[in-house]
Amino acid sequence: MTATETDVPGVRLIEPVRYTDARGSFMEAWQQDRYCEAGLPAGFVQDNLSFSEKGVLRGLHYQHPQAQGKLVSVLRGAVFDVAVDLRPSSSVFEEWTAHRLSRENARQLYVPEGCAHGFLALTGALVHYKCTAPYAPDCERALAWDDPALGIDWPLEAAGGAPVLSEKDAAAPRLADMPDEALPGTERTRSARV
Repeated sequence: MTATETDVPGVRLIEPVRYTDARGSFMEAWQQDRYCEAGLPAGFVQDNLSFSEKGVLRGLHYQHPQAQGKLVSVLRGAVFDVAVDLRPSSSVFEEWTAHRLSRENARQLYVPEGCAHGFLALTGALVHYKCTAPYAPDCERALAWDDPALGIDWPLEAAGGAPVLSEKDAAAPRLADMPDEALPGTERTRSARV
């Protein structure tokens, strides 16, 4: 397994070792000691599965104040997976990183607490994510996927054009419109963010 730090501190691209032969393939999707050595937390408490048709965009989601880290894998299909740094004390606050995750490449993305996460399904996709905290409806937050301040370069054409969104994601606020208490940390003021 290799773990590569991305441009957003704490977000790691994981490439597990996969063994293949005429029968198929085998890999470890989680091995606590090795993943902890690579800087991931040991305390995952919930696993989630979601299926999305091609063109579905989910996100950008995060929890606050009960933050949640995620280890994301694709079991079927392919997604364009995005993490956005929402930690006001971070040197890369408001910056993002994106990676193509698929069944074929077996890559995983670790999205730490304090970052928003979202993905665009490039095909029908079955996505698995391990979470460091349970789902907390009162802490659920969403950020506009198309916020121009973030400038995420979503590959919409590869997914068939305009994304398919939930009502919640379609109505999510832009970063400049979010109250400070909806973001992790209080180190920066609104004037520093806009």
